[in-house]
Formats: sequence, structure tokens, C-alpha cells
Amino acid sequence: MMGKLVTALAVAVLVHPAAAEADETGESRFTLNGFGTLAVVHSDEDQADFVSNQLAPDGAGYTRAWSPEVDSRFGLQLTAKLTPRLTGVLQLITEQRYDESYTPSVEWANLKYDITPDLSVRVGRMVLSSFMVSEYRKVGYATPWVRPPEEVYSLVPITNFDGIDFSYRTRFDGFTNTLRGSYGGKVEKLPDGSDVTSRSSVTLTDTLEWGATTLFASYHRTRLTIDAINSLFDAFKPFGPEGDAIADRYDVDDKLFEDKTVGARYDPGDWFVMGELTHSNSKTFAGDIRSWYLTGGYRFGAVTPYVTLARIRIVSSTSDPGLSLGGLPPPVAAQAAGLNAVLNGLLGSAAQQKRVALGVRWDFARNAALKVQYDWLNLDDGSSGVLLNTQPGFEPGGRVDLFSVALDFVF
Repeated sequence: MMGKLVTALAVAVLVHPAAAEADETGESRFTLNGFGTLAVVHSDEDQADFVSNQLAPDGAGYTRAWSPEVDSRFGLQLTAKLTPRLTGVLQLITEQRYDESYTPSVEWANLKYDITPDLSVRVGRMVLSSFMVSEYRKVGYATPWVRPPEEVYSLVPITNFDGIDFSYRTRFDGFTNTLRGSYGGKVEKLPDGSDVTSRSSVTLTDTLEWGATTLFASYHRTRLTIDAINSLFDAFKPFGPEGDAIADRYDVDDKLFEDKTVGARYDPGDWFVMGELTHSNSKTFAGDIRSWYLTGGYRFGAVTPYVTLARIRIVSSTSDPGLSLGGLPPPVAAQAAGLNAVLNGLLGSAAQQKRVALGVRWDFARNAALKVQYDWLNLDDGSSGVLLNTQPGFEPGGRVDLFSVALDFVF
């Protein structure tokens, strides 16, 4: 049903008569903007892939040493002021999809109604504002890095939702405070074609701005179902109550996920510093995760060198005794032992790593910037960090070096 609503909104934005007219000031009611990134990233790990989107099928490393697919994308945004209070937005993005295609997808398609100048409500497909730069996380030109720090942003790889939200802005003594709330859901695809379903999602964010200072806080909760994970834990259920308990403890079958984030940015002009701290928790194999990043940079005219420190770690258990093997017939015991090994492999491979990134941004032209970034990923013992598509020859832990070059532009 929501898919039909998104389509209807897209058509409304494109064909509404007001979109081709001018408003009372003579300005066009129809605005088209675009953005894009042309990038390539190299990984020295040839037994696993580095990706910037946890829903991507592959990336740099095993699939190809140099990959243009990790960060490259192109987007168009159409805005139509349908009435003085009603605005429609349609944003299309072309980037690597779960099935290796580059078919344009609808990132945003919504209608916004301004109840007052400071209170508005939207319906349709909108940004999922879990983090401080969620609104423009796919617009590389608007961020200091080649990509937002995966240690934090990979925790919620879904970037939009279908539903309703509101925004309320207040101003006092030089401060501007914006409170947002949303409710909805989304279905995404994994590389194997299975579904990731998010429903009953609630997100609350508060942004306080004062001069060069921005403070941010958010709370996000959703009920998540991941079919591919559940099929693994279904294999435990024939082992009776013990197997049922393991499946219930670790599967992702309409389970509650909660994410709490705080962030801050200070940018007086010549330099900037920003960071976020996130706590993600669920009663699934993902467990209890803490992550953070801190970025700082200095602007020497058009050139901005920057450094990022980041960390992701899991504070819940990364192992489980699994099914009891005692008293089982040899063939059944072997099957149970295999399931226990898979379970502990899944728990032990949780993303845990430290990262240091050095980069430089060169704003060489109006609305265009060139970025070069070098990342050192230090994977915790037994962990594959944020790497995906690991191969039999992959050795968990150790160091991975990344080198990225990106050309960002907006128009």
C-alpha cells in the first residue's frame, strides 16, 4: 500500500499544474537540483570486501582490488511548491543495489504541509534521521569525509522509511531548536534476494543550534525481521526446547532494535570538530553495540585536511555453548555441533574494530570538491570488523588499509 502512495506522490509532484507556474513573487514553483560522487576505493584485504552500505552485494578487496561501486552515486531532487503551504519532493538516486544493478530508486517522495511557519507534517517516503548527517549522508559534497564513518552509520543502513513525520522549530535567545518525530516502516532487499523488514519504526530527534555549535540527540526503535538470519535459527528448533530457546534468543523475527545517539559539531569557519556516540541494542545475535567517531579539520583556503578516529565494539557475549551434545546419536550430534559452530562463528564475527583516517578535501571549483582519504582499520581479534563477503581464506583480526579518491559535486 505504501508503495502505491509513494508512486502517487511522485506523480503529484511531477504533474501538478502549480509545478509549472510561478508563485506570487515571480519565482518558479518548480526546482530541480542534483548531486553526485565519482569515486574509487582500494583495499589491501583480498579475502573480504569493504562496503559503505551493509546491504551491498560486494565492494573493494576480494571482488575487485579497486572498486568504483562502493561510493559512487548520482541523485536528482525535484521540489514543487504546490500551494503556499504544500510542498512536494521527489528524490531519485542511482547507486549500487543489492542485485548489482544501477536502476534508479526513489529515495524520497513526500508531501509537506506547513501548519505554521515552524510546525510542519510530511507523509510519504522520507529520510530516516537516526544520525546527525542523515539528511545528507548520501550527498558527499555536504560532508567532510569520502563517506560517513561506518562504525556509527552502518548500524542503521536503511536510509529512508515510508510513513509520516512532523517537525517543530522554536527560537529563543539566539538558539534554534528543531524537534522531529516519525513513524513508519520499510522493506529492503539483501544481496541473496531475501527481505529485511522494518515495521512500527519510531524516531525522535532533537537538534539545538547556537552560533557555530550544534548539539544532536536521537532515539530510534523498530521491529526488524531478517529472513536470511531466521532460516539459520529455524534449524535449531527441531532440537526441542533447548533449540527453541536459542532461536528465540538470537533470531531476528519481529525483534525490537533500539538505537540512541548523541552528537555535537563546532564549526566557527576556519576549523571544525564533530562527533557522535551511539548505543545499539537488541535481543538478537547482534546484541549490545557501542560505537563512536570524532573528526576534526582545518581549512587552509580551499584545502581542508582532516582526521577521524572511530571505534565499534560489542559489549554482549560473542560466544554461546549452544546445543548440548550429550546423549544424542552420532549423526544428530554431528549436526548439532555444526550448528553450534555456525552460531559461534556468527557471534564471534560481530563488527569490532578501531579506525584512524587521514584525508584532505580540495574545493577546487564552485560546487565541486576532490577528496583523498587513507583509512587504517584495526580489526579486533576474531572479528571481521565492518568487512563483508568474507572468504574461506580470510583471517579475522589484523589490519586493513584503504585508499579512496572521490569527486563530489552538486548542481
